[in-house]
Amino acid sequence: QVQLVESGGGLVQAGGSLRLSCAASGRTFSRSVMGWFRQAPGKEREFVASISWSGVVNTAAADSAKGRFTISRDNAKNTVYLQMNSLKSEDTAVYYCNLDQTYWGKGILVTVSS
Repeated sequence: QVQLVESGGGLVQAGGSLRLSCAASGRTFSRSVMGWFRQAPGKEREFVASISWSGVVNTAAADSAKGRFTISRDNAKNTVYLQMNSLKSEDTAVYYCNLDQTYWGKGILVTVSS
């Protein structure tokens, strides 16, 4: 059974940084695509970024997070990361880890105070 466990969220002041982690278990992850989505209060879940096994990155085309967020992965640890810098209040959301657009983590709250 695939499990995705997010960590690293919390409360941060505007302008600060956080690094989210998502550890995957339960199957082999070669050729998998891992990614991050987020859902702000009262809004739909939206794509943030994804990264393939080989390191090819895809980011949302029109996203205020572009240039501030960096996705990476450690295949040996089956873990994907989201480094978030220069955080803004509009980045406040529950962030979800995703595997192959099939499996989801439970989500982790990021709150940015202004």
